[in-house]
Parts: sequence; structure tokens; C-alpha cells
Amino acid sequence: MFPEAVIFDLDGTLIDNNAYHIEAWKTFYDKIGKPFSKQEYMQHINGRINRDIFNYVFNTTLSPGQIESYSDEKEALYRQLYKPHIRPVTGLIDFLEELEKEKIPKAIATSGLATNINFMFENVPIRNHFLNIIDASQITQGKPHPEIFLKAALSVNAVPSRCVAFEDSVAGIRSAKSAGMKVVALTTTHIAEDVHEADIIIKDYTEISLAKLRGMK
Repeated sequence: MFPEAVIFDLDGTLIDNNAYHIEAWKTFYDKIGKPFSKQEYMQHINGRINRDIFNYVFNTTLSPGQIESYSDEKEALYRQLYKPHIRPVTGLIDFLEELEKEKIPKAIATSGLATNINFMFENVPIRNHFLNIIDASQITQGKPHPEIFLKAALSVNAVPSRCVAFEDSVAGIRSAKSAGMKVVALTTTHIAEDVHEADIIIKDYTEISLAKLRGMK
């Protein structure tokens, strides 16, 4: 029965946290003496893996050690800013429980790092809902390449074309579509016009149900 599995992005999809990532990036850019804009974040940073981001930011190919150091610095800023405010996107818990009742496998496909994933689970207790988590350390090609969603589907023994992905970024939507999945986009980060490539666009999880997912096939 469709869907065989549901695959979720994390940032901006399970938690509405991109404003705090933006603030952390602004602080980081200030430190290195570069101008920063929200438009740049949307076009070149949101949804992508840190290796690609920092190579873009510094306009060079950084060593793995440099990328790790810069990543640790920026992500620590993000966690410090977001911790007092962290919560799931409205309606998420009820939706996950609906999928759970119907025994729909669920996985996470995130460009994020393990420290941020663990940070979310420590503050939003939803780890038990997911069979697997595919993160940036497990892929060689970041979004919009389909690798992460293909691996997420494989990890729950599902056919990608019979999966539904939830995303908030343009890169993420294109990644999931390239993997052959139907896509539901949340407007936590972009306006609806920007995520028009998705099959369904929602404000939060109060606007979606398993019945609507089954109507997508």
C-alpha cells in the first residue's frame, strides 16, 4: 500500500529552526569579515551539506580538518541560540503517531551533523518513530543530488518511487524528486511560490494526513 515509507528532512521540516541557523551564519560571516544576506542563505546554504557550504563560503577547497573546525564553530552557535526555543513543527507528533498506527516505516534524510541530530532528539523526544537516519556523514553527494533519499529508502526496504518525502528547501525537494519520490513541502523556510516543484505544499502538519498521502500516488 502507498506509501511504502515516509522520509523526512530535519531542519525546517521536523523543527522550525532555520531562523536560528541564519542568525548563527550571520555571526559566523561577521567573524570572517564577509557580508551576509538571507537571500544568499536560501540560494547557497539551506539544505546543503557543510562540506559544500564552507567550500562555497571561502571560495576554495578546504581540508577535511578545516571544514570540521568551521562546522563545529557554526553549529555550536546554532545550538546555543536555538536551545531555549526548540520544539517540533506544529502537528508533527500527531502525524507521526498516525503513521505509526498504520505501521508506515519512517526515516530521516538530513544534510545535518550527528551533533545537531542528537541535540534535536534530546529536546524533542521523537527518536523512536524513525527506523533509520541518513546524515551528511553517510553520503558523498549532497542535496540536490538524490543520493541521500535513495539511501534513506533503501534503509527501510522501500522502493523510492513509492515513498513520500517531506522537505522545506528547494535543494531538498529536487533531491527527493530526482530520487523518484512524491514530495510534500513545508513553508517554514520558503514562501509557497519558491517550493512549487513539490506535489503538496503545507504550512505545518495540521494540513496533512495519511489519507492525503495515499491520494498522491
